Amino acid sequence: MKYPIDIHTHTVASGHAYTTLLENAKYASEIGLEVLGTTDHAPNMPDAPHEWYFGNFKALPREIYGVTMLYGCEANIVDYEGNIDLPLHRQEQIDIMIASIHDPVMKPNDNCDLNTTAFLKAMDNPNVHIIGHSGNPAFPIHAEALVKKAKEKNILIEINNSSFIRSRIGSDKTCSKIARLCKENGVRIILNSDAHSCFHIGNFDAALKILKDVNMPEELIINRSKTELLNYLKDKGKKIEPR
Repeated sequence: MKYPIDIHTHTVASGHAYTTLLENAKYASEIGLEVLGTTDHAPNMPDAPHEWYFGNFKALPREIYGVTMLYGCEANIVDYEGNIDLPLHRQEQIDIMIASIHDPVMKPNDNCDLNTTAFLKAMDNPNVHIIGHSGNPAFPIHAEALVKKAKEKNILIEINNSSFIRSRIGSDKTCSKIARLCKENGVRIILNSDAHSCFHIGNFDAALKILKDVNMPEELIINRSKTELLNYLKDKGKKIEPR
């Protein structure tokens, strides 16, 4: 497998996903993934788990079916001040945090300034590692400002495969621009499936077309190396230890 890492996936705990953590890990093992991140929605998303769910990851092993597990959260940006719907002590406990805007949590609008400000302020949070599906046409942004802030804060920009085939249709134009700006500015990106069932884990085919169109350098795609990803998290203060 060319990109053996997928760290944006959901389980039944999210309320609108369909497979369990063990089913996801087993499927990831079967397709040859080395690292699987489980990142269920934070509490402000309807039917999402309670914050306690994210505080008890210590009950789970670091490796399942031979796959290194990262236990994290897809947190919601809840306002234009960039606030996150997971308490600070929970943010610090988890391995990885994606910050995204979702329309059940924030009302869609066409104000690029406001939407961009929400992302930029969220990126001031040192516990944010990844900006999720920022190409959503329901929340247009100033892509250049997002990418420059990502470079400043050493935050990964997600190219979300689901945005092109199931969710947030129409994201391709902005995502292409974001990818091109990441290339020009040397900002690392991460391919993620955003799988809501195990059968989509590790599938980046649609996202890869975006990267091919902009001729994205391999060294900017963090999925290519487990070591590089773990070193990135270490630099962010996250030591991923065996359990």
